[in-house]
Amino acid sequence: MKLGVFGGTFNPIHYGHLRVAEEVKEKLGLNKIIFVPSGNPPLKDTELADAKHRYRMVRLAASKNHSFAVSDIEYKKKDKSYSVDTLERLHRIYPGARFYFIAGIDAFIDIPNWWQPERLVSLADFIVVSRPAFKFVSLASSPYLKINKNILKNLDDAKLQNYKTKLKSGRDIIMMYIMPVEISATGIRKLIKRRKSIKYLLPEEVESYIITHKIYRS
Repeated sequence: MKLGVFGGTFNPIHYGHLRVAEEVKEKLGLNKIIFVPSGNPPLKDTELADAKHRYRMVRLAASKNHSFAVSDIEYKKKDKSYSVDTLERLHRIYPGARFYFIAGIDAFIDIPNWWQPERLVSLADFIVVSRPAFKFVSLASSPYLKINKNILKNLDDAKLQNYKTKLKSGRDIIMMYIMPVEISATGIRKLIKRRKSIKYLLPEEVESYIITHKIYRS
């Protein structure tokens, strides 16, 4: 079984997140994408909504796609949530599964600052997806990847749609161009604070939940 692992604060989840998950699943033929909303992330955002709200919003957003699942591994955790711990637990829950950790370019570059990064890059294959304002060529600075810069430039120039190679850990890394959906959770929160419409930026069920529970208003 091939399982994508898509972690994040999802503060709130929106169509940009859902499109990434759908495109990755389709292009790589994954059986499922497991969304893992963070509970108590090491670097907590001052605008971070309560974990129970973010978890419920992800459940609502994923409910209509049978290839999407939502994990409460981090949501139910009392102490700090670390990706390496999450992957280790998922290996125990789904023995024999092959895991693909989905990350944006900026997140992958930052992995050396994560908890037990060497262990992390040995626990799963990585799918590094394009993000507006970030370039694949910046991945050349990663200590876990040795790759010709011309390949990265070809990805940035859309001469390549995806490229697969090996991490130094021996795991696969797939760099993938994703159709850009320039919606940001930060922008959505700003609109809410200004009492502006967020319609068509996220699923209606999520919009309704935010309004009902008055999230991000203050």
